[in-house]
Amino acid sequence: MSNARTARFSRRGLLAAGGALGLGALVTACGSEDSKDGGSDAKGVAKSGSWSFKDDRGKTVSLDHVPTKIVAFTGVAAALHDYGIEVKGVFGPTKTKDGKADVQAGDMDVSKLTVFGNRFDQFNVEQYAAFQPEVLITTTFDAAGSLWYVPLASKDKIAKLAPSVAVSVFDRQMPKPLQRMAELAGSLGADLKAAKVVEAKKRFEAASERLRKAAKSRPEIKVLAGSASDAIFYVSGSNFSIDLEYFKALGVNLVEPPEKAKKANGGWFENLSWENVDKYPADIIMMDDRASTIQPADITEATWKKLPAVKAGQVISRSPEPILSYDKCTPLVENLAKAIESAKKVS
Repeated sequence: MSNARTARFSRRGLLAAGGALGLGALVTACGSEDSKDGGSDAKGVAKSGSWSFKDDRGKTVSLDHVPTKIVAFTGVAAALHDYGIEVKGVFGPTKTKDGKADVQAGDMDVSKLTVFGNRFDQFNVEQYAAFQPEVLITTTFDAAGSLWYVPLASKDKIAKLAPSVAVSVFDRQMPKPLQRMAELAGSLGADLKAAKVVEAKKRFEAASERLRKAAKSRPEIKVLAGSASDAIFYVSGSNFSIDLEYFKALGVNLVEPPEKAKKANGGWFENLSWENVDKYPADIIMMDDRASTIQPADITEATWKKLPAVKAGQVISRSPEPILSYDKCTPLVENLAKAIESAKKVS
């Protein structure tokens, strides 16, 4: 995991926990925000070949044609891919060390992508300029509308080369950014009435109802969201994270570190030493699935192996930076519902 820092709190922190967001660079958005979510009129418009989209910073990007030379954060590109919009230029975790697709790349063929930077603070501006991008699309993880994974050191140069669009994944429940990503895809030419898209949304809604029923029938089951590094185990609070806020709203009994414990990390999570990894009793542990974190099978700490949930085999994966398509988010909801339905009370 990187030791990079944001101006206000640790990016490593963001990676690890509450948001368990991911390593990235934040770029302060310019201009004022018309509305928190872009409002009901925030859908893209493609008339007479023109294109415009009002993003979640309240900023409208307009072009005289629908853009095709799109550069996007890897997870955003993966979501657009699920809607049939192919992005050829990406930045962010795309390939693992062995050259395979990173979990955030979804179903994209990474061998065919131009990657401007595969990790935090890595963005080849010269290569980006030569690509001649028409628009840059990413997410934002704060109220200021900062651009995720765009390095602070080169943000101004990058901003001059193409306008940017940001979809907010900060302090809202999963359905909202899913809706916004669908609207963005639609503006770029996706058929939102296609059977595949319609069925994917129905499956997401069915999975959500299943999780609601599971949580209601098993309120005693405690679920902890964690992330592992060499020296620290991060326990996420539900604050700000689109998945955890949604799960909590559906009734899931999430372990919540006290605000005081999360204060040093922007309110996202609490740092625990491996000696104190048993601080919060839990029946199910959801672990960060990103390549930048240590996966459960690779954790060698004896204190981890002694946890009741670990001994009971009640550890599931979590995607703190979910690919924002209904197709990719549905399994996340289904897996938690299934885990709660079948969990033994061990805490």
